[in-house]
Amino acid sequence: MAYAVVQHLGSACLFSGGSSLAEGRLRVRRAAVSCVKTEEQKKVKLGSSDLEVTKLGIGAWSWGDTSYWNNFEWDDRKLKAAKGAFDKSIDCGITFFDTAEVYGSRASFGAISSETLLGRFIKERKQKNPDVEVAVATKFAALPWRLGRQSVLSALKDSLSRLELSSVELYQLHWPGIWGNEGYIDGLGDAVEQGLVKAVGVSNYSEKRLRQAYEQLKKRGIPLASNQVNYSLIYRAPEENGVKAACDELGITLIAYSPIAQGVLTGKYTPENPPTGPRGRIYTPEFLTKLQPLIKRIKEMGESYSKTPTQVVLNWLICQDNVVPIPGAKNAEQAEEFGGALGWSLTKEEADELRALALEIKPVIGFPVEKL
Repeated sequence: MAYAVVQHLGSACLFSGGSSLAEGRLRVRRAAVSCVKTEEQKKVKLGSSDLEVTKLGIGAWSWGDTSYWNNFEWDDRKLKAAKGAFDKSIDCGITFFDTAEVYGSRASFGAISSETLLGRFIKERKQKNPDVEVAVATKFAALPWRLGRQSVLSALKDSLSRLELSSVELYQLHWPGIWGNEGYIDGLGDAVEQGLVKAVGVSNYSEKRLRQAYEQLKKRGIPLASNQVNYSLIYRAPEENGVKAACDELGITLIAYSPIAQGVLTGKYTPENPPTGPRGRIYTPEFLTKLQPLIKRIKEMGESYSKTPTQVVLNWLICQDNVVPIPGAKNAEQAEEFGGALGWSLTKEEADELRALALEIKPVIGFPVEKL
């Protein structure tokens, strides 16, 4: 992944100033449990579509999952925590939620799919507040045996059934198929024309595939709203492989998954305390050792704004312009902390400094389908 970095920093990242460093240290933890709802209620359009979403969304990959998250188990306590994450997000004005048909578990005892959980949470919330508006994004799994446009529509209808919704705001191809991509794109167009979705996008698409999908939908007068890819301060492949520049050129919003590098950029992991499970094989003690200078500077910047490291790295992404990060929230505390990434901005110089420090760190291996 030795590519030239596309230097594209937003012009709207202005210093908000305010507290001294000492005051910041005292207030960092309080900032982690506060959110400014008026800012979260401001929305941005997804690409050239008519769909507007909050500047930051919530990823629901971990909800119900027993294969990567949750220490391979799911129980009522974790269910309650996920519900808390959903409700707190709404309380903070974050109303954009991203799920997928392959998120969560169906085979394990007591487990449940992420779509089913999200649909349940929405239904319960609307019973209390009928006026609440939630923007749901879900995804089609491009499995090798799925062929043609009808497979997309069939999968979408199954997702809608699990979500207990008549339509969703955004439907995405989760990854490019080994074959059949033109049929999949046709299926997205059909979904829009049948009123099953408001906007369509792709995920893990390379620059070449992104441009092909854009042109194919354009012929039908349908905009490609988004490309959801792995993007964070320490995983900047979209800048290096042309995807970010293509999104900006074509008017396609980049939705950033794993924006806090699966928790590694929060500062809670150290060489002596690496993450457990599958993440521990990616973010090793050796990697975490090299990461410490960057983490130290992130913490320092956060203290000057009374913000946590998590809020700093999410704000760094928002400062790139045309980027909507979707960190995964397991509980209410995490959701509330994510809300604190909005309502303020790093300066361009600070964003540049963090990128320069991050360049010293060898990136981890991403999702291989990005290169298909």
